[in-house]
Amino acid sequence: MEVTEVKIAEPKIKMKRSIIDVDIHNYTPLDEIKRYLPRAYRDQIDLWGWRLPGSLYLNGGVKVGQMTDSTPPGGGFPGSDLQFMREQLLDRYQIDYGVLTGSDYSCQASPDLDYAAAVSSAINEYTLEHWLAKESRLKGSVFIPKQDPLQSAKEIHRVGSHPDMVQVIVSSGAEKPYGHRYYHPIYEACVEHNLPFTIHVLMEGVGINGPNTGAGYVSYYPEYRASRPMVMAAHLASFIYEGVFEKFPTLKVVLQEAGVFWIAPYLWKMDEDWKALRFQTPWVKKKPSEYFRSNVRVSSQPLEPTPNPETFNQMMNSVYANETLMFCSDYPHWDFDSPLRAFPKLEDSLWEKIFYQNAADLYSLPARGAGKEGAR
Repeated sequence: MEVTEVKIAEPKIKMKRSIIDVDIHNYTPLDEIKRYLPRAYRDQIDLWGWRLPGSLYLNGGVKVGQMTDSTPPGGGFPGSDLQFMREQLLDRYQIDYGVLTGSDYSCQASPDLDYAAAVSSAINEYTLEHWLAKESRLKGSVFIPKQDPLQSAKEIHRVGSHPDMVQVIVSSGAEKPYGHRYYHPIYEACVEHNLPFTIHVLMEGVGINGPNTGAGYVSYYPEYRASRPMVMAAHLASFIYEGVFEKFPTLKVVLQEAGVFWIAPYLWKMDEDWKALRFQTPWVKKKPSEYFRSNVRVSSQPLEPTPNPETFNQMMNSVYANETLMFCSDYPHWDFDSPLRAFPKLEDSLWEKIFYQNAADLYSLPARGAGKEGAR
């Protein structure tokens, strides 16, 4: 089926004030990544290809899940052109800081641990050289071979102290729930470098990762999207019941792109179960909702629509949005959220927390207007 790109007239942009966007997908082309790999892997790729697992499902938009108007004027893949990103996103929406989250997480589903580590390092070097060195508004995410926690910690120690790296990022698809003690070396390194651990939806049911639902594999992409909160919910419960936040009380975890409002009834259920069954996990000293408020943050896209404003306000209060929620656009994906349209009208203090302050606090970014250097 042919997909026709539709040009939509852009409304005049009038932002309330500048913002922080915590999920911007810069394109990381494998052909560019390759030159950062050791010679042995470059030779293997030349002979046998990349040996990386791929998505199982048809995506939306154009060019595998992208906005119809996100192709740069000079050609290339959406998210690949820094100047076009400046014009279409950073300048247009007055973004003071944007956190890059990359485009290819396939190495995190590879059974070849050393290869996954090499590709992760190559992605980090590419991001530092081609993006962070050229635009001071952009901040980076440390990719790690999460299926090998010791090598992951080594990579965090290698690049985690760079001033423009602000978090460690992994796919939601995993071999074990992320609260398992198997991952402790990663969290020790995150705490040492004061880096949040961000779980981004992707790679569920792919490669060495577990199936994308507890009932097995689903058939279609809408089902796959619907299953993402289930996988993220398993990670959230694992962090709490395994006692990760007691062992690492300063560790911050970010749940990205799995939705928001499903968290409210999930916290209600976990709080109730904790009251009745906490004798089984005596190291969990507080209600799960208290750990959520102190240690977990959530990005906004995709925010579930509610039937009326009363329900919206109730759900926002129930997920402690004033403390935990951060705006993200998911640029340049087809389900991009414009900061002008992502939320209904918010009280000014809540708007400020969601669109700036919660992210500034998490990533230790300057207050609005302070320390801005502009483009390098």
